[in-house]
Amino acid sequence: MSGPTTRMRSALGRVRHHGASGEGTGHFIAIRWTSIALALLAPWFVVSASLAIRDGGYLATIDFLSDPFNAVGVILLVIASLYHMSLGMQEVILDYIHRPFTKVALLLINAGVPLVLGAGAVFAVLSLNFGV
Repeated sequence: MSGPTTRMRSALGRVRHHGASGEGTGHFIAIRWTSIALALLAPWFVVSASLAIRDGGYLATIDFLSDPFNAVGVILLVIASLYHMSLGMQEVILDYIHRPFTKVALLLINAGVPLVLGAGAVFAVLSLNFGV
């Protein structure tokens, strides 16, 4: 890539938007934010759930999830973890799968499965709290 227009561009101008998908910065920031959220939510969940559900019984688990603070925390944990997983798998698929049909199929599965799992988990927590 040489020519008069290439020489007139700055170094930053020559490398902008030249990643595999052109969205490297957005992925980087999203993964960092979900990592921070998971670093806060996962230890909270492990500690509070283990303290609240000492006997491991069904009713203790229902009581734990019926508390509005715990319900919101669990929903945030599920959403952050599934989104983080989806972003990571998307990067793996884009970087290492080279056949176009396989790549598209895996990207569709990667978009659909976390969406279905997240909707099911959020529905379960909300139906437990609101009796839907």
